[in-house]
Amino acid sequence: MAPTKQFDPASGTRDFLAAEFETRERAFATIRAAFGRFGFQPLQTPAFERLDVLTGKYGDEGDKLIFKILRRGEHEASGEADLALRYDLTVPLARASAAYGSQLPSPYKRYAIAPVWRADRPGKGRFREFVQCDLDIVGSSSPLADAEVVVALYDALTALGVPEFRFLLNSRHALFGLLDAYEVPDDLGSGVLITLDKLDKLSPEAVVAELVSGRGLPPATAEGLVDDLTATNSVERVTARLKSSGTGQIGLAEVDRLLELTEDAIPAERIAFTPNLVRGLDYYTGIIFEVVAPGTPGSIASGGRYDRLIGDLGGKDSPACGGSLGIERILPLLTQPDEAQYSQIDVAVTVMGEEQSADCFQLAERIRRTGLRTGIYLGSSGKFARQMKWAGDQGARFCVIYGASEREAGTVTLRDMDSGEQTEIPFELAAAELSRRCAPAV
Repeated sequence: MAPTKQFDPASGTRDFLAAEFETRERAFATIRAAFGRFGFQPLQTPAFERLDVLTGKYGDEGDKLIFKILRRGEHEASGEADLALRYDLTVPLARASAAYGSQLPSPYKRYAIAPVWRADRPGKGRFREFVQCDLDIVGSSSPLADAEVVVALYDALTALGVPEFRFLLNSRHALFGLLDAYEVPDDLGSGVLITLDKLDKLSPEAVVAELVSGRGLPPATAEGLVDDLTATNSVERVTARLKSSGTGQIGLAEVDRLLELTEDAIPAERIAFTPNLVRGLDYYTGIIFEVVAPGTPGSIASGGRYDRLIGDLGGKDSPACGGSLGIERILPLLTQPDEAQYSQIDVAVTVMGEEQSADCFQLAERIRRTGLRTGIYLGSSGKFARQMKWAGDQGARFCVIYGASEREAGTVTLRDMDSGEQTEIPFELAAAELSRRCAPAV
Protein backbone atom coordinates (compact mmCIF):
# COMPACT_ATOMS: atom_id res chain seq x y z
CA MET A 1 0.00 0.00 0.00
CA ALA A 2 1.38 3.39 -1.00
CA PRO A 3 1.93 6.05 1.69
CA THR A 4 -0.59 8.86 1.99
CA LYS A 5 0.33 12.00 0.10
CA GLN A 6 1.71 14.00 2.99
CA PHE A 7 4.12 11.18 3.85
CA ASP A 8 5.40 10.51 0.32
CA PRO A 9 9.20 10.60 -0.04
CA ALA A 10 10.65 13.57 -1.94
CA SER A 11 9.79 13.60 -5.65
CA GLY A 12 12.09 11.31 -7.62
CA THR A 13 13.07 9.20 -4.60
CA ARG A 14 11.61 6.02 -3.10
CA ASP A 15 11.26 4.02 0.09
CA PHE A 16 12.10 0.31 -0.07
CA LEU A 17 10.24 -2.00 2.29
CA ALA A 18 11.75 -5.32 3.30
CA ALA A 19 10.74 -7.54 0.36
CA GLU A 20 11.84 -5.06 -2.30
CA PHE A 21 15.01 -4.22 -0.40
CA GLU A 22 15.96 -7.90 -0.20
CA THR A 23 15.29 -8.33 -3.94
CA ARG A 24 17.62 -5.44 -4.71
CA GLU A 25 20.30 -6.76 -2.37
CA ARG A 26 20.22 -10.16 -4.07
CA ALA A 27 20.68 -8.43 -7.43
CA PHE A 28 23.62 -6.41 -6.09
CA ALA A 29 25.20 -9.60 -4.71
CA THR A 30 24.85 -11.27 -8.12
CA ILE A 31 26.50 -8.28 -9.80
CA ARG A 32 29.34 -8.15 -7.27
CA ALA A 33 30.03 -11.83 -7.80
CA ALA A 34 30.08 -11.41 -11.60
CA PHE A 35 32.44 -8.44 -11.43
CA GLY A 36 34.61 -10.19 -8.86
CA ARG A 37 35.16 -13.14 -11.19
CA PHE A 38 37.02 -10.75 -13.50
CA GLY A 39 39.22 -9.42 -10.71
CA PHE A 40 37.53 -6.02 -10.25
CA GLN A 41 38.03 -4.49 -6.78
CA PRO A 42 35.46 -2.41 -4.84
CA LEU A 43 35.86 1.35 -4.39
CA GLN A 44 33.68 3.64 -2.28
CA THR A 45 33.75 7.41 -2.76
CA PRO A 46 31.78 10.21 -0.98
CA ALA A 47 28.19 10.96 -1.93
CA PHE A 48 29.21 14.51 -2.88
CA GLU A 49 32.16 16.06 -4.68
CA ARG A 50 33.51 19.55 -5.19
CA LEU A 51 31.39 21.27 -7.81
CA ASP A 52 34.41 22.09 -9.99
CA VAL A 53 35.25 18.37 -10.19
CA LEU A 54 31.85 17.54 -11.71
CA THR A 55 31.09 20.49 -13.99
CA GLY A 56 32.18 20.35 -17.60
CA LYS A 57 32.29 16.54 -17.71
CA TYR A 58 28.72 15.76 -18.84
CA GLY A 59 28.04 18.23 -21.64
CA ASP A 60 25.74 21.23 -21.45
CA GLU A 61 22.63 19.11 -20.88
CA GLY A 62 24.25 16.99 -18.19
CA ASP A 63 25.70 19.92 -16.27
CA LYS A 64 22.17 21.31 -15.89
CA LEU A 65 21.18 18.15 -13.99
CA ILE A 66 23.88 18.35 -11.33
CA PHE A 67 22.39 18.60 -7.82
CA LYS A 68 24.28 21.53 -6.32
CA ILE A 69 24.86 22.05 -2.60
CA LEU A 70 24.84 25.65 -1.35
CA ARG A 71 27.63 27.01 0.79
CA ARG A 72 26.99 26.58 4.48
CA GLY A 73 27.38 28.49 7.73
CA GLU A 74 28.55 32.10 7.36
CA HIS A 75 28.56 31.71 3.55
CA GLU A 76 24.96 30.51 3.32
CA ALA A 77 23.56 33.94 2.44
CA SER A 78 25.73 34.09 -0.70
CA GLY A 79 23.42 31.61 -2.46
CA GLU A 80 26.48 30.10 -4.14
CA ALA A 81 27.26 26.40 -4.47
CA ASP A 82 30.65 24.79 -3.94
CA LEU A 83 29.70 21.11 -3.66
CA ALA A 84 27.36 18.78 -5.54
CA LEU A 85 25.89 15.30 -5.16
CA ARG A 86 27.69 12.92 -7.47
CA TYR A 87 26.13 12.71 -10.92
CA ASP A 88 27.71 9.36 -11.75
CA LEU A 89 30.44 7.03 -10.46
CA THR A 90 32.92 7.58 -13.30
CA VAL A 91 34.09 11.11 -12.51
CA PRO A 92 34.59 10.24 -8.80
CA LEU A 93 36.68 7.26 -9.95
CA ALA A 94 38.78 9.54 -12.13
CA ARG A 95 39.23 11.96 -9.20
CA ALA A 96 40.24 9.10 -6.86
CA SER A 97 42.62 7.68 -9.49
CA ALA A 98 44.27 11.10 -9.81
CA ALA A 99 44.56 11.33 -6.02
CA TYR A 100 45.87 7.82 -5.30
CA GLY A 101 47.53 6.92 -8.60
CA SER A 102 50.83 5.71 -7.13
CA GLN A 103 49.04 3.56 -4.53
CA LEU A 104 46.82 1.75 -7.02
CA PRO A 105 47.70 -1.31 -9.11
CA SER A 106 48.21 -0.73 -12.81
CA PRO A 107 45.97 -1.32 -14.57
CA TYR A 108 43.43 -0.56 -11.86
CA LYS A 109 40.20 -2.54 -12.14
CA ARG A 110 37.44 -1.29 -9.88
CA TYR A 111 33.70 -1.68 -9.39
CA ALA A 112 31.26 0.47 -7.42
CA ILE A 113 27.59 0.00 -6.53
CA ALA A 114 26.16 3.18 -5.04
CA PRO A 115 23.45 5.85 -5.41
CA VAL A 116 23.85 8.87 -7.69
CA TRP A 117 21.67 11.98 -8.01
CA ARG A 118 20.39 14.00 -10.96
CA ALA A 119 18.12 17.05 -10.91
CA ASP A 120 15.97 15.52 -13.62
CA ARG A 121 12.21 15.63 -14.06
CA PRO A 122 10.87 12.43 -12.43
CA GLY A 123 8.77 10.09 -14.57
CA LYS A 124 8.07 6.41 -15.16
CA GLY A 125 11.38 4.62 -14.63
CA ARG A 126 13.19 7.96 -14.15
CA PHE A 127 14.37 8.99 -10.68
CA ARG A 128 16.40 11.75 -9.10
CA GLU A 129 18.12 9.28 -6.80
CA PHE A 130 19.08 5.90 -8.21
CA VAL A 131 21.80 3.26 -7.96
CA GLN A 132 24.49 2.68 -10.55
CA CYS A 133 26.57 -0.49 -10.78
CA ASP A 134 29.88 0.48 -12.40
CA LEU A 135 33.06 -1.25 -13.38
CA ASP A 136 36.11 0.41 -14.92
CA ILE A 137 39.69 -0.28 -15.98
CA VAL A 138 42.20 2.55 -15.55
CA GLY A 139 45.67 2.42 -17.07
CA SER A 140 45.16 0.22 -20.13
CA SER A 141 44.69 1.37 -23.72
CA SER A 142 44.41 -2.22 -24.96
CA PRO A 143 41.28 -3.27 -26.84
CA LEU A 144 41.30 -6.23 -24.45
CA ALA A 145 40.23 -3.85 -21.66
CA ASP A 146 37.21 -2.68 -23.67
CA ALA A 147 36.33 -6.29 -24.40
CA GLU A 148 36.66 -7.34 -20.76
CA VAL A 149 34.31 -4.56 -19.61
CA VAL A 150 31.71 -5.60 -22.18
CA VAL A 151 31.96 -9.31 -21.36
CA ALA A 152 31.81 -8.68 -17.59
CA LEU A 153 28.60 -6.68 -18.09
CA TYR A 154 27.23 -9.42 -20.36
CA ASP A 155 27.96 -12.04 -17.68
CA ALA A 156 26.31 -9.93 -14.96
CA LEU A 157 23.16 -9.39 -17.04
CA THR A 158 23.04 -13.10 -17.86
CA ALA A 159 23.46 -14.05 -14.19
CA LEU A 160 20.62 -11.70 -13.27
CA GLY A 161 18.37 -13.40 -15.82
CA VAL A 162 17.69 -10.36 -18.04
CA PRO A 163 15.94 -11.68 -21.17
CA GLU A 164 16.90 -10.91 -24.77
CA PHE A 165 19.23 -7.97 -24.12
CA ARG A 166 21.52 -6.66 -26.88
CA PHE A 167 24.72 -4.57 -26.96
CA LEU A 168 24.76 -1.64 -29.39
CA LEU A 169 28.32 -0.58 -30.34
CA ASN A 170 29.86 2.48 -31.88
CA SER A 171 32.99 4.61 -31.58
CA ARG A 172 33.40 8.31 -30.98
CA HIS A 173 36.08 8.20 -33.68
CA ALA A 174 33.47 6.92 -36.11
CA LEU A 175 31.09 9.71 -35.09
CA PHE A 176 33.69 12.46 -35.42
CA GLY A 177 34.73 10.91 -38.73
CA LEU A 178 31.13 11.24 -39.88
CA LEU A 179 31.16 14.91 -38.88
CA ASP A 180 34.42 15.32 -40.84
CA ALA A 181 32.80 13.74 -43.86
CA TYR A 182 29.99 16.30 -43.64
CA GLU A 183 32.49 19.14 -43.01
CA VAL A 184 30.99 20.07 -39.65
CA PRO A 185 33.30 22.65 -37.99
CA ASP A 186 35.24 21.34 -34.99
CA ASP A 187 33.77 23.95 -32.65
CA LEU A 188 30.26 22.65 -33.41
CA GLY A 189 31.06 18.95 -33.15
CA SER A 190 30.29 18.27 -29.49
CA GLY A 191 27.00 20.16 -29.62
CA VAL A 192 25.96 18.36 -32.80
CA LEU A 193 26.60 14.99 -31.16
CA ILE A 194 24.53 16.00 -28.12
CA THR A 195 21.60 16.72 -30.44
CA LEU A 196 22.12 13.53 -32.47
CA ASP A 197 22.00 11.62 -29.17
CA LYS A 198 18.30 12.55 -29.01
CA LEU A 199 17.39 10.41 -32.02
CA ASP A 200 15.97 7.73 -29.70
CA LYS A 201 13.71 10.31 -28.01
CA LEU A 202 12.75 12.79 -30.76
CA SER A 203 11.55 12.39 -34.34
CA PRO A 204 14.16 12.74 -37.12
CA GLU A 205 12.45 15.97 -38.18
CA ALA A 206 12.77 17.43 -34.67
CA VAL A 207 16.46 16.52 -34.51
CA VAL A 208 17.08 18.13 -37.93
CA ALA A 209 15.30 21.28 -36.74
CA GLU A 210 17.47 21.48 -33.61
CA LEU A 211 20.65 20.91 -35.62
CA VAL A 212 19.73 23.81 -37.89
CA SER A 213 18.26 26.31 -35.42
CA GLY A 214 20.15 25.32 -32.28
CA ARG A 215 23.53 24.14 -33.61
CA GLY A 216 23.89 26.26 -36.74
CA LEU A 217 24.21 23.49 -39.35
CA PRO A 218 23.10 24.06 -42.92
CA PRO A 219 19.78 22.25 -43.59
CA ALA A 220 21.35 19.92 -46.17
CA THR A 221 24.07 18.86 -43.73
CA ALA A 222 21.60 18.27 -40.92
CA GLU A 223 19.28 16.26 -43.13
CA GLY A 224 22.15 14.18 -44.53
CA LEU A 225 23.48 13.29 -41.06
CA VAL A 226 20.07 12.30 -39.75
CA ASP A 227 19.22 10.34 -42.92
CA ASP A 228 22.46 8.35 -42.68
CA LEU A 229 21.92 7.50 -39.02
CA THR A 230 18.24 6.56 -39.25
CA ALA A 231 18.23 4.64 -42.56
CA THR A 232 17.44 0.93 -42.45
CA ASN A 233 20.83 0.34 -44.12
CA SER A 234 22.65 2.79 -41.84
CA VAL A 235 25.62 0.45 -41.35
CA GLU A 236 26.34 0.35 -45.09
CA ARG A 237 25.72 4.08 -45.57
CA VAL A 238 27.90 5.19 -42.66
CA THR A 239 30.65 2.72 -43.52
CA ALA A 240 30.76 4.07 -47.07
CA ARG A 241 30.71 7.67 -45.83
CA LEU A 242 33.68 7.02 -43.52
CA LYS A 243 35.96 5.79 -46.31
CA SER A 244 37.08 9.39 -46.81
CA SER A 245 37.90 9.95 -43.11
CA GLY A 246 41.03 8.67 -41.38
CA THR A 247 39.40 9.27 -37.98
CA GLY A 248 36.32 7.37 -39.14
CA GLN A 249 38.42 4.41 -40.26
CA ILE A 250 40.02 4.28 -36.80
CA GLY A 251 36.53 4.11 -35.30
CA LEU A 252 35.39 1.29 -37.58
CA ALA A 253 38.55 -0.66 -36.75
CA GLU A 254 37.84 -0.25 -33.02
CA VAL A 255 34.34 -1.65 -33.43
CA ASP A 256 35.54 -4.56 -35.59
CA ARG A 257 38.24 -5.44 -33.07
CA LEU A 258 35.79 -5.47 -30.17
CA LEU A 259 33.40 -7.71 -32.10
CA GLU A 260 36.29 -10.05 -32.87
CA LEU A 261 37.47 -10.26 -29.26
CA THR A 262 34.01 -10.95 -27.85
CA GLU A 263 32.75 -13.40 -30.47
CA ASP A 264 33.35 -16.49 -28.29
CA ALA A 265 31.74 -14.92 -25.20
CA ILE A 266 28.74 -13.10 -26.67
CA PRO A 267 26.42 -14.54 -29.35
CA ALA A 268 26.46 -12.55 -32.60
CA GLU A 269 22.76 -11.70 -32.31
CA ARG A 270 23.43 -10.03 -28.93
CA ILE A 271 26.00 -7.45 -30.12
CA ALA A 272 26.25 -5.25 -33.22
CA PHE A 273 27.67 -2.05 -34.73
CA THR A 274 25.00 0.64 -34.38
CA PRO A 275 25.92 3.89 -36.22
CA ASN A 276 23.18 6.01 -34.60
CA LEU A 277 24.45 5.30 -31.07
CA VAL A 278 25.98 8.59 -29.90
CA ARG A 279 26.16 8.93 -26.09
CA GLY A 280 26.37 12.66 -25.52
CA LEU A 281 28.76 12.73 -22.55
CA ASP A 282 31.81 14.82 -23.43
CA TYR A 283 34.40 12.58 -21.79
CA TYR A 284 34.11 9.58 -24.17
CA THR A 285 37.02 9.19 -26.59
CA GLY A 286 36.74 5.79 -28.30
CA ILE A 287 34.46 2.75 -28.09
CA ILE A 288 30.97 3.49 -26.76
CA PHE A 289 28.09 1.08 -26.11
CA GLU A 290 24.58 0.76 -24.73
CA VAL A 291 22.51 -2.29 -23.82
CA VAL A 292 18.81 -2.45 -24.66
CA ALA A 293 16.15 -5.02 -23.79
CA PRO A 294 12.50 -5.54 -24.76
CA GLY A 295 10.03 -4.03 -22.35
CA THR A 296 12.00 -1.00 -21.20
CA PRO A 297 12.57 2.42 -22.77
CA GLY A 298 16.14 3.57 -23.25
CA SER A 299 19.17 1.56 -22.22
CA ILE A 300 19.73 -0.76 -19.26
CA ALA A 301 23.53 -0.43 -19.38
CA SER A 302 26.08 1.78 -21.08
CA GLY A 303 29.72 2.76 -21.17
CA GLY A 304 32.78 3.33 -23.26
CA ARG A 305 36.38 4.53 -23.36
CA TYR A 306 37.41 7.83 -21.77
CA ASP A 307 41.16 8.27 -22.15
CA ARG A 308 41.54 11.93 -21.11
CA LEU A 309 39.27 12.32 -18.10
CA ILE A 310 41.84 11.63 -15.36
CA GLY A 311 44.34 14.01 -16.96
CA ASP A 312 41.63 16.66 -17.25
CA LEU A 313 41.16 16.43 -13.48
CA GLY A 314 44.84 17.16 -12.92
CA GLY A 315 46.10 13.62 -12.41
CA LYS A 316 48.56 11.63 -14.48
CA ASP A 317 47.06 11.15 -17.92
CA SER A 318 45.78 7.56 -17.99
CA PRO A 319 43.68 5.65 -20.52
CA ALA A 320 40.47 4.23 -19.10
CA CYS A 321 37.25 2.46 -20.05
CA GLY A 322 34.20 1.29 -18.19
CA GLY A 323 30.50 0.58 -18.10
CA SER A 324 27.45 0.87 -15.85
CA LEU A 325 24.34 -1.23 -15.23
CA GLY A 326 21.06 0.66 -14.76
CA ILE A 327 19.63 -1.48 -11.99
CA GLU A 328 16.40 0.54 -11.74
CA ARG A 329 15.50 -0.42 -15.31
CA ILE A 330 16.81 -3.95 -14.99
CA LEU A 331 14.85 -5.07 -11.92
CA PRO A 332 11.38 -4.70 -13.51
CA LEU A 333 12.52 -7.06 -16.29
CA LEU A 334 13.28 -9.88 -13.87
CA THR A 335 10.90 -12.48 -12.50
CA GLN A 336 10.22 -11.25 -8.99
CA PRO A 337 9.23 -13.44 -6.02
CA ASP A 338 5.73 -12.93 -4.67
CA GLU A 339 6.02 -10.42 -1.82
CA ALA A 340 3.46 -12.44 0.10
CA GLN A 341 6.00 -15.28 0.20
CA TYR A 342 8.76 -13.05 1.50
CA SER A 343 10.42 -14.72 4.49
CA GLN A 344 11.86 -12.52 7.19
CA ILE A 345 12.61 -15.33 9.65
CA ASP A 346 13.05 -19.10 9.68
CA VAL A 347 11.66 -19.77 13.16
CA ALA A 348 8.96 -17.96 15.14
CA VAL A 349 9.00 -18.41 18.92
CA THR A 350 5.65 -17.81 20.66
CA VAL A 351 5.24 -16.40 24.14
CA MET A 352 2.09 -17.92 25.64
CA GLY A 353 2.40 -16.32 29.07
CA GLU A 354 4.66 -14.26 31.34
CA GLU A 355 5.79 -17.42 33.15
CA GLN A 356 7.26 -18.80 29.94
CA SER A 357 8.77 -15.56 28.58
CA ALA A 358 12.30 -15.95 30.00
CA ASP A 359 12.55 -19.55 28.74
CA CYS A 360 11.27 -18.47 25.31
CA PHE A 361 13.78 -15.63 25.10
CA GLN A 362 16.61 -18.04 26.00
CA LEU A 363 15.42 -20.59 23.45
CA ALA A 364 15.23 -17.98 20.69
CA GLU A 365 18.85 -17.06 21.34
CA ARG A 366 19.93 -20.72 21.23
CA ILE A 367 18.21 -21.17 17.87
CA ARG A 368 19.88 -18.03 16.45
CA ARG A 369 23.27 -19.45 17.40
CA THR A 370 22.66 -22.31 14.98
CA GLY A 371 22.50 -19.74 12.17
CA LEU A 372 18.72 -19.60 11.78
CA ARG A 373 16.85 -16.29 11.53
CA THR A 374 14.69 -16.33 14.64
CA GLY A 375 12.03 -13.97 15.95
CA ILE A 376 10.24 -13.95 19.29
CA TYR A 377 6.68 -12.66 19.65
CA LEU A 378 6.71 -9.12 21.06
CA GLY A 379 3.02 -8.30 20.96
CA SER A 380 0.86 -7.53 23.98
CA SER A 381 -1.76 -10.17 23.21
CA GLY A 382 -0.99 -13.75 24.16
CA LYS A 383 -3.82 -15.17 22.04
CA PHE A 384 -2.70 -18.26 20.15
CA ALA A 385 -4.46 -17.32 16.89
CA ARG A 386 -2.84 -13.89 16.82
CA GLN A 387 0.61 -15.38 17.39
CA MET A 388 0.07 -17.90 14.59
CA LYS A 389 -0.91 -15.06 12.26
CA TRP A 390 2.25 -13.19 13.25
CA ALA A 391 4.38 -16.25 12.48
CA GLY A 392 2.72 -16.63 9.09
CA ASP A 393 3.14 -12.94 8.26
CA GLN A 394 6.86 -13.26 9.02
CA GLY A 395 7.17 -16.13 6.55
CA ALA A 396 8.45 -18.48 9.24
CA ARG A 397 9.03 -22.09 8.26
CA PHE A 398 8.53 -23.36 11.82
CA CYS A 399 6.80 -22.04 14.90
CA VAL A 400 7.85 -22.97 18.46
CA ILE A 401 4.92 -23.30 20.87
CA TYR A 402 5.81 -23.28 24.56
CA GLY A 403 2.83 -23.01 26.86
CA ALA A 404 2.15 -24.05 30.44
CA SER A 405 1.77 -27.75 29.58
CA GLU A 406 5.02 -27.80 27.56
CA ARG A 407 6.86 -26.02 30.38
CA GLU A 408 5.66 -28.58 32.90
CA ALA A 409 6.69 -31.47 30.61
CA GLY A 410 10.04 -29.90 29.67
CA THR A 411 9.14 -29.96 25.99
CA VAL A 412 8.24 -27.65 23.11
CA THR A 413 5.86 -28.16 20.21
CA LEU A 414 7.29 -27.54 16.74
CA ARG A 415 4.69 -26.56 14.16
CA ASP A 416 5.50 -26.86 10.44
CA MET A 417 3.91 -23.70 9.05
CA ASP A 418 3.41 -25.22 5.58
CA SER A 419 1.86 -28.55 6.50
CA GLY A 420 0.46 -27.68 9.93
CA GLU A 421 2.08 -30.85 11.35
CA GLN A 422 3.09 -30.56 15.02
CA THR A 423 5.83 -32.48 16.84
CA GLU A 424 6.64 -32.50 20.55
CA ILE A 425 10.34 -32.68 21.44
CA PRO A 426 12.47 -32.03 24.57
CA PHE A 427 13.15 -28.34 25.25
CA GLU A 428 16.92 -28.90 25.30
CA LEU A 429 16.89 -30.50 21.83
CA ALA A 430 14.73 -27.86 20.12
CA ALA A 431 17.54 -25.73 18.69
CA ALA A 432 19.42 -28.71 17.23
CA GLU A 433 16.23 -30.22 15.80
CA LEU A 434 15.23 -26.97 14.11
CA SER A 435 18.73 -26.59 12.66
CA ARG A 436 18.44 -30.11 11.22
CA ARG A 437 15.00 -29.49 9.74
CA CYS A 438 15.97 -26.17 8.17
CA ALA A 439 19.26 -27.41 6.72
CA PRO A 440 19.34 -27.28 2.90
CA ALA A 441 18.92 -30.58 1.12
CA VAL A 442 22.21 -32.06 -0.10
